[in-house]
Amino acid sequence: MPALSADVSSQNESSPGEQTALRAEESAADPSAAPVEKVAKPAKAAPRRARNPEKEFRIAGQPGFVLHSYPYKETSLIVDVFTRDHGRIALVAKGAKRPHSQLRGVLQTFQPLSVGWSGKAEVRTLTAAEWVGGLLPLEKSALLCGFYLNELLVKLLARDDPHPALFDHYISALNQLAHDEPAAIVLRKFERALLQETGVASDWRVCAASGKAIALEQIYVLDPERGPRPARPSDVWPRVSGKTLLDMENEDYSDAQTQTQSKFLMRFLLAHHLNGAPLNTRQILIDLLQL
Repeated sequence: MPALSADVSSQNESSPGEQTALRAEESAADPSAAPVEKVAKPAKAAPRRARNPEKEFRIAGQPGFVLHSYPYKETSLIVDVFTRDHGRIALVAKGAKRPHSQLRGVLQTFQPLSVGWSGKAEVRTLTAAEWVGGLLPLEKSALLCGFYLNELLVKLLARDDPHPALFDHYISALNQLAHDEPAAIVLRKFERALLQETGVASDWRVCAASGKAIALEQIYVLDPERGPRPARPSDVWPRVSGKTLLDMENEDYSDAQTQTQSKFLMRFLLAHHLNGAPLNTRQILIDLLQL
């Protein structure tokens, strides 16, 4: 950095200009002194253009899904995208609101995409988005269930936190909903996978209090921070059988009691980890489908 080194050196020595001025003063005081020569100022070096690391950082061909989008300025969108290898990221889609933009028909929810972007800031710049197909569209109640999954991801998944296994669970859930599989079971499986992948749910096959294996006939409550323990008379948390916990770990929801108990258990756990923030789509689902 030449400018910095020049500034540092000027604190200890007189500059050529100052030396010339001093000699000029001495010459004026002494008429017999030799004339002072003018010292040419050194030419300034052309400033270097700083590199922008954000523009140099590029990702291409990343599998992803649009979770949510909202307007940005007059013609653009901010798009919340769930990607396989980079987690949830925010991208600005420049010009996406223009009538003839190719992005208008591509940036749709529940559509498998191949996306690219540049930048490393909190909001990057979308550089490419291509529909890759492979999933049936969601309709009617399945569509509402899909929006519920998206809301869970937006509210519980931190940005830039990759979860490839959860991404695969998401694709599986969308595919099951599109093929009219029981919505309640699909949602329970995804809710459990989300809590596991984000590290807020322990192994439900082991009692947190004793370290022993969960007993089928024992009644438990699930401490949101520690895991299952035997229920006490004073507990206000949802009570579940050991069988329900083991069924959920094995993704077996064939038992009617497991379906009922898992519904109230997951509702309780999600409310805890959301710090009481409401899930708008969940309330609609409760009203319409009793899920």
